[in-house]
Amino acid sequence: MHEKSVDVLNKAVADELSAVHQYMYFHFHCDDQGLDLLANLFKRTAIEEMLHIERLADRILFLKGEVEIVASHPVQKLTKVLDMLELACKMEQDSALAYNRWANECSANADSVSKKLFEDLVVDEERHYSQYDTELGHLAEYGESYLALQSIERSKRTAIGAPGGQGPA
Repeated sequence: MHEKSVDVLNKAVADELSAVHQYMYFHFHCDDQGLDLLANLFKRTAIEEMLHIERLADRILFLKGEVEIVASHPVQKLTKVLDMLELACKMEQDSALAYNRWANECSANADSVSKKLFEDLVVDEERHYSQYDTELGHLAEYGESYLALQSIERSKRTAIGAPGGQGPA
């Protein structure tokens, strides 16, 4: 068994699980504020992070390891969009750095498949970072108007009875 690979794969599971929890928390709060675009971005990212956990778990099991389902960090209770986006950028940067490091560690331990898995995950984490960084740029450029426009869109859909015009009851 590749014990060192299983160890770093489980660290990645813990980080991904924390990301799922954090992004779903952000999704709920953005949805509650009528910020549909951001709510959907956080939800979509959380789902992608769940798929990462599945890929990591499959690899751990193949290596005859035990999958540890324990989050690495508690949810940070942030409700301001700027704070959410800044934390999301930091989380994605940290993941990309760790996954690059762990890819090299797996390579040094003759586990090229786990190395490739980490390299593939870096691509996704960098894309997530780019999406959140873009949203931070919009917020910086347009200010609170950017968020107000998202909320107004939901209000317009609600007023005409269009699908998706209201949040949960």
